[in-house]
Amino acid sequence: MGCYDAGEMARGWESKSVETQQMETAQGGKSNQSNGRLTPDQLELRRKKEGLLLSRARVLQDLKNARNPRYQQMLQQALAQLESELAALENQ
Repeated sequence: MGCYDAGEMARGWESKSVETQQMETAQGGKSNQSNGRLTPDQLELRRKKEGLLLSRARVLQDLKNARNPRYQQMLQQALAQLESELAALENQ
């Protein structure tokens, strides 16, 4: 049986936490509540945005590695759709 390095896993999760904190900082004081807590609608919007950003990152990585022109075209269409959805969320 092999063992894993828990430190490696912790760093991975830690970077996700840092990414979330940076995103919160970049958003500034967009929360409309004085105590800094987000409303359920704001939390849902954040979850959707984070999911779209993760999907976008995956599509970009796949596009970078894709060699088949048909697959590249499909990925470009997916990227355009994701960016459209992100833009729509930004306008809410």
